[in-house]
Amino acid sequence: MGRVIFIGAGPGSADLITVRGAQRLAQADVVLFDALTDPALRAHAPHARWINVGKRGFCDSTGQQTINALLVKHANEVATVVRLKGGDPSVFGRLEEELIALAEAGIACEVVPGVTAAIAAAAATQRPLTRRGAGRSVSLTTAMTQTRELRAARSADTEVFYMAGKQLAALARGLLDSGWPADTPVSVVSRAGWPDQLHSDHTLQALPRASLLHAGRPTVVTVGEGARCVVAEPVAAKQAKAPAKDPALPVKTPSP
Repeated sequence: MGRVIFIGAGPGSADLITVRGAQRLAQADVVLFDALTDPALRAHAPHARWINVGKRGFCDSTGQQTINALLVKHANEVATVVRLKGGDPSVFGRLEEELIALAEAGIACEVVPGVTAAIAAAAATQRPLTRRGAGRSVSLTTAMTQTRELRAARSADTEVFYMAGKQLAALARGLLDSGWPADTPVSVVSRAGWPDQLHSDHTLQALPRASLLHAGRPTVVTVGEGARCVVAEPVAAKQAKAPAKDPALPVKTPSP
Protein backbone atom coordinates (compact mmCIF):
# COMPACT_ATOMS: atom_id res chain seq x y z
CA MET A 1 0.00 0.00 0.00
CA GLY A 2 1.28 3.44 -0.95
CA ARG A 3 0.75 6.93 0.44
CA VAL A 4 -0.99 10.08 -0.71
CA ILE A 5 0.59 13.54 -0.60
CA PHE A 6 -1.67 16.58 -0.87
CA ILE A 7 0.26 19.48 -2.39
CA GLY A 8 -0.82 23.09 -2.70
CA ALA A 9 0.32 24.17 -6.16
CA GLY A 10 -0.27 27.85 -5.44
CA PRO A 11 -2.78 30.09 -7.20
CA GLY A 12 -1.25 30.42 -10.64
CA SER A 13 2.15 30.17 -12.30
CA ALA A 14 4.20 27.06 -11.62
CA ASP A 15 6.94 28.99 -9.80
CA LEU A 16 4.52 29.77 -6.95
CA ILE A 17 4.67 26.18 -5.68
CA THR A 18 6.76 25.79 -2.53
CA VAL A 19 10.17 24.09 -2.52
CA ARG A 20 8.77 21.20 -0.46
CA GLY A 21 5.82 20.92 -2.80
CA ALA A 22 8.10 20.61 -5.83
CA GLN A 23 10.26 18.04 -4.07
CA ARG A 24 7.28 15.88 -3.12
CA LEU A 25 5.76 16.21 -6.59
CA ALA A 26 8.97 14.81 -8.09
CA GLN A 27 8.36 11.59 -6.11
CA ALA A 28 4.94 10.95 -7.64
CA ASP A 29 3.95 7.83 -9.53
CA VAL A 30 0.42 9.14 -10.12
CA VAL A 31 -0.77 12.77 -9.97
CA LEU A 32 -4.45 13.67 -9.60
CA PHE A 33 -4.52 17.36 -10.49
CA ASP A 34 -7.03 20.21 -10.33
CA ALA A 35 -8.24 22.29 -13.28
CA LEU A 36 -6.47 25.47 -12.19
CA THR A 37 -2.97 24.05 -11.75
CA ASP A 38 -0.27 25.17 -14.19
CA PRO A 39 0.54 22.51 -16.85
CA ALA A 40 4.20 23.52 -16.48
CA LEU A 41 4.22 21.65 -13.16
CA ARG A 42 4.40 18.41 -15.16
CA ALA A 43 8.11 19.09 -15.56
CA HIS A 44 8.57 18.19 -11.89
CA ALA A 45 7.16 14.69 -12.43
CA PRO A 46 7.60 13.84 -16.12
CA HIS A 47 7.39 10.08 -15.63
CA ALA A 48 4.25 10.10 -13.48
CA ARG A 49 0.77 9.34 -14.76
CA TRP A 50 -1.27 12.58 -14.71
CA ILE A 51 -5.05 12.36 -14.24
CA ASN A 52 -7.32 15.40 -14.55
CA VAL A 53 -9.89 15.55 -11.74
CA GLY A 54 -10.58 19.27 -11.97
CA LYS A 55 -13.61 21.11 -10.64
CA ARG A 56 -15.01 24.40 -11.96
CA GLY A 57 -18.01 26.27 -10.60
CA PHE A 58 -21.31 25.86 -12.49
CA CYS A 59 -19.51 23.55 -14.99
CA ASP A 60 -19.20 19.82 -15.54
CA SER A 61 -16.52 18.44 -13.24
CA THR A 62 -15.28 15.29 -11.55
CA GLY A 63 -17.52 14.26 -8.65
CA GLN A 64 -16.04 14.18 -5.17
CA GLN A 65 -16.88 10.52 -4.62
CA THR A 66 -15.07 9.66 -7.85
CA ILE A 67 -11.97 11.55 -6.70
CA ASN A 68 -12.05 9.78 -3.33
CA ALA A 69 -12.27 6.39 -5.06
CA LEU A 70 -9.39 7.23 -7.41
CA LEU A 71 -7.17 8.23 -4.51
CA VAL A 72 -7.80 4.95 -2.71
CA LYS A 73 -7.46 2.89 -5.90
CA HIS A 74 -4.12 4.32 -6.98
CA ALA A 75 -2.69 4.34 -3.44
CA ASN A 76 -3.25 0.58 -3.44
CA GLU A 77 -1.38 0.21 -6.72
CA VAL A 78 1.65 2.53 -6.54
CA ALA A 79 4.05 3.88 -3.92
CA THR A 80 3.24 7.60 -4.11
CA VAL A 81 0.08 9.36 -5.22
CA VAL A 82 0.07 13.17 -5.34
CA ARG A 83 -3.18 15.07 -5.07
CA LEU A 84 -2.22 18.40 -6.64
CA LYS A 85 -4.61 21.19 -5.66
CA GLY A 86 -4.70 24.81 -6.72
CA GLY A 87 -3.89 27.34 -4.00
CA ASP A 88 -3.74 25.76 -0.55
CA PRO A 89 -5.36 22.34 0.06
CA SER A 90 -6.89 23.49 3.36
CA VAL A 91 -8.73 26.51 1.90
CA PHE A 92 -11.87 25.53 -0.05
CA GLY A 93 -10.02 22.51 -1.42
CA ARG A 94 -12.36 19.71 -0.26
CA LEU A 95 -9.45 18.40 1.78
CA GLU A 96 -11.59 17.08 4.62
CA GLU A 97 -13.59 14.68 2.44
CA GLU A 98 -10.44 13.24 0.89
CA LEU A 99 -8.64 12.87 4.23
CA ILE A 100 -11.63 10.98 5.62
CA ALA A 101 -11.72 8.63 2.60
CA LEU A 102 -8.04 7.83 3.01
CA ALA A 103 -8.30 7.37 6.78
CA GLU A 104 -11.19 4.94 6.32
CA ALA A 105 -9.05 2.97 3.85
CA GLY A 106 -6.05 2.99 6.20
CA ILE A 107 -3.86 4.93 3.78
CA ALA A 108 -1.12 7.24 5.10
CA CYS A 109 -1.01 10.81 3.85
CA GLU A 110 0.82 14.12 4.12
CA VAL A 111 -0.33 17.68 3.46
CA VAL A 112 2.03 20.28 1.96
CA PRO A 113 0.64 23.84 2.22
CA GLY A 114 0.49 26.28 -0.67
CA VAL A 115 -0.15 29.95 -1.40
CA THR A 116 -3.89 30.61 -1.38
CA ALA A 117 -5.58 32.96 -3.84
CA ALA A 118 -6.40 35.62 -1.22
CA ILE A 119 -2.71 36.01 -0.41
CA ALA A 120 -1.75 36.07 -4.09
CA ALA A 121 -4.33 38.78 -4.81
CA ALA A 122 -3.08 40.86 -1.87
CA ALA A 123 0.51 40.53 -3.10
CA ALA A 124 -0.37 41.34 -6.71
CA THR A 125 -2.17 44.55 -5.73
CA GLN A 126 0.09 45.43 -2.79
CA ARG A 127 -2.96 45.59 -0.50
CA PRO A 128 -2.10 43.99 2.86
CA LEU A 129 -5.06 42.01 4.19
CA THR A 130 -4.32 43.19 7.73
CA ARG A 131 -3.59 46.79 8.69
CA ARG A 132 -2.18 48.14 11.93
CA GLY A 133 -4.95 49.51 14.10
CA ALA A 134 -7.70 49.07 11.49
CA GLY A 135 -7.61 45.70 9.75
CA ARG A 136 -7.22 43.22 12.59
CA SER A 137 -9.40 40.40 11.27
CA VAL A 138 -9.82 38.60 7.96
CA SER A 139 -12.64 36.31 6.84
CA LEU A 140 -12.36 33.89 3.91
CA THR A 141 -15.69 32.91 2.35
CA THR A 142 -16.62 30.87 -0.69
CA ALA A 143 -19.27 32.31 -2.97
CA MET A 144 -19.85 28.80 -4.33
CA THR A 145 -21.84 26.31 -2.23
CA GLN A 146 -23.51 23.00 -3.06
CA THR A 147 -26.89 24.74 -3.09
CA ARG A 148 -25.48 27.71 -5.09
CA GLU A 149 -26.53 29.92 -2.20
CA LEU A 150 -24.42 33.05 -1.83
CA ARG A 151 -23.63 33.95 1.76
CA ALA A 152 -22.51 37.51 2.36
CA ALA A 153 -21.92 38.94 5.83
CA ARG A 154 -20.00 41.49 7.84
CA SER A 155 -17.93 39.39 10.22
CA ALA A 156 -14.42 40.88 9.90
CA ASP A 157 -12.54 44.07 9.02
CA THR A 158 -11.62 42.45 5.70
CA GLU A 159 -13.82 39.96 3.88
CA VAL A 160 -12.38 37.89 1.03
CA PHE A 161 -14.72 36.00 -1.29
CA TYR A 162 -13.50 33.15 -3.47
CA MET A 163 -15.15 32.00 -6.72
CA ALA A 164 -17.33 35.10 -6.84
CA GLY A 165 -16.87 36.17 -10.46
CA LYS A 166 -20.31 35.13 -11.69
CA GLN A 167 -22.13 36.55 -8.67
CA LEU A 168 -20.74 40.06 -8.21
CA ALA A 169 -24.12 41.78 -8.40
CA ALA A 170 -25.65 39.36 -5.89
CA LEU A 171 -22.58 39.70 -3.67
CA ALA A 172 -22.89 43.50 -3.65
CA ARG A 173 -26.57 43.32 -2.70
CA GLY A 174 -25.85 40.83 0.06
CA LEU A 175 -23.05 42.91 1.55
CA LEU A 176 -25.11 46.09 1.46
CA ASP A 177 -27.95 44.24 3.19
CA SER A 178 -25.44 43.04 5.81
CA GLY A 179 -24.58 46.61 6.79
CA TRP A 180 -21.51 47.40 4.72
CA PRO A 181 -21.55 51.09 3.62
CA ALA A 182 -22.08 51.77 -0.08
CA ASP A 183 -18.67 53.48 -0.35
CA THR A 184 -16.73 50.53 1.13
CA PRO A 185 -13.62 49.86 -1.00
CA VAL A 186 -13.58 46.62 -3.00
CA SER A 187 -10.62 45.10 -4.83
CA VAL A 188 -11.33 42.50 -7.53
CA VAL A 189 -8.56 40.28 -8.92
CA SER A 190 -9.08 37.56 -11.50
CA ARG A 191 -6.54 34.82 -12.27
CA ALA A 192 -4.39 35.96 -9.35
CA GLY A 193 -0.84 34.75 -9.68
CA TRP A 194 -0.96 34.32 -13.47
CA PRO A 195 0.77 36.58 -16.01
CA ASP A 196 -2.64 37.68 -17.35
CA GLN A 197 -4.14 38.58 -13.97
CA LEU A 198 -6.53 41.54 -13.96
CA HIS A 199 -7.26 43.97 -11.12
CA SER A 200 -9.95 46.59 -10.70
CA ASP A 201 -11.03 48.86 -7.83
CA HIS A 202 -14.64 49.71 -6.99
CA THR A 203 -16.91 50.93 -4.27
CA LEU A 204 -19.30 48.30 -3.00
CA GLN A 205 -22.23 50.01 -4.68
CA ALA A 206 -20.44 49.91 -8.04
CA LEU A 207 -19.13 46.34 -7.72
CA PRO A 208 -21.50 44.86 -10.37
CA ARG A 209 -19.63 46.87 -13.00
CA ALA A 210 -16.67 44.51 -12.59
CA SER A 211 -18.65 41.56 -13.97
CA LEU A 212 -17.82 42.18 -17.62
CA LEU A 213 -14.09 42.77 -17.07
CA HIS A 214 -13.60 39.58 -15.07
CA ALA A 215 -16.15 37.38 -16.88
CA GLY A 216 -15.21 33.71 -17.13
CA ARG A 217 -12.12 34.07 -14.94
CA PRO A 218 -11.46 32.70 -11.42
CA THR A 219 -12.03 35.76 -9.25
CA VAL A 220 -11.17 36.86 -5.72
CA VAL A 221 -13.06 39.79 -4.20
CA THR A 222 -11.59 41.65 -1.21
CA VAL A 223 -13.91 43.94 0.74
CA GLY A 224 -13.11 46.43 3.51
CA GLU A 225 -9.81 47.49 5.04
CA GLY A 226 -7.72 45.04 3.04
CA ALA A 227 -9.02 46.55 -0.21
CA ARG A 228 -7.79 50.06 0.52
CA CYS A 229 -4.91 51.37 -1.57
CA VAL A 230 -1.71 51.94 0.36
CA VAL A 231 -0.98 55.65 0.10
CA ALA A 232 2.32 57.05 1.29
CA GLU A 233 2.13 60.33 3.16
CA PRO A 234 4.33 63.04 1.62
CA VAL A 235 7.48 63.85 3.60
CA ALA A 236 6.45 67.52 3.92
CA ALA A 237 3.15 66.52 5.54
CA LYS A 238 4.95 64.27 8.01
CA GLN A 239 7.32 67.06 8.95
CA ALA A 240 4.41 69.45 9.47
CA LYS A 241 2.78 66.99 11.87
CA ALA A 242 5.97 66.33 13.83
CA PRO A 243 6.05 68.00 17.26
CA ALA A 244 8.38 70.98 17.52
CA LYS A 245 11.63 70.23 19.25
CA ASP A 246 12.57 72.18 22.37
CA PRO A 247 15.26 74.77 21.65
CA ALA A 248 18.67 73.68 22.80
CA LEU A 249 19.50 74.92 26.27
CA PRO A 250 22.63 77.10 26.56
CA VAL A 251 25.67 75.25 27.78
CA LYS A 252 27.54 76.95 30.60
CA THR A 253 31.25 76.72 30.44
CA PRO A 254 33.18 76.72 33.74
CA SER A 255 35.09 79.87 34.62
CA PRO A 256 38.86 79.56 34.42
